[in-house]
Amino acid sequence: MQNTKKKTTKTSKPSNITVISLGGSMVVPDLPDPVFVKAFVKTITERTKKGRRFIIVVGGGKTCRNYQNALAEVRPVSDNENDWMGIYTTHFNAEFMRLAFAKLAHKEVVTKYGKKITFKTPVLIGAGELPGHSTDFDAVLLAKMFKAKNVVNISNIDFVYTADPRKNPDARPLPKLSWNEYLALLPKKWTPGFSSPFDVKASAIAKKSKLTVSIVNGNSLTEIAKALDGKDFRGSTIS
Repeated sequence: MQNTKKKTTKTSKPSNITVISLGGSMVVPDLPDPVFVKAFVKTITERTKKGRRFIIVVGGGKTCRNYQNALAEVRPVSDNENDWMGIYTTHFNAEFMRLAFAKLAHKEVVTKYGKKITFKTPVLIGAGELPGHSTDFDAVLLAKMFKAKNVVNISNIDFVYTADPRKNPDARPLPKLSWNEYLALLPKKWTPGFSSPFDVKASAIAKKSKLTVSIVNGNSLTEIAKALDGKDFRGSTIS
């Protein structure tokens, strides 16, 4: 009983810890984007001064696509190999973000989510762990571990849409939707490199855990700030 209480005390601060799934498309849209990263670090830093803490899981972005595409030109690769290639690019991008936060961030990037995690710094940076799991999935695991109720997903899209707006001009934005409605829009199987606002496996766990996910376009730091602060923002809320 005592061990259980100690673990809960160290990991349960729902009003203090915010979990962010930071799309690699924002960190590395083509090359690393120092303008976005500097502004994002400033936005988070301002909130840490008020006692807030953040867990940020970083995706692969263009780095991931570049390496996966290059590897495919060298030889045929399995989905598992392709996924490992992507996972390692998230480690690289996450290390970039950890260094960008300097002393605000925990000294190591987290890549293992099956064991207890503790950190005393205002910011913890995470990356991909295993094949078949996206960084969205890892963000959900961390939200559960630290008893957070919301995951803020930052990428380069404005909303969840009824269809892919790049392919279907009739696609409609969905500012608010349930997990059932969202899951109905997605394919049943996740594959490495598949792009969706929030991935299938992560969504299934988020639904079961009654998590809310905020989808916000990272090109607007104003909207990111609103989403982080629990205010109305331009984007989609899935709950």
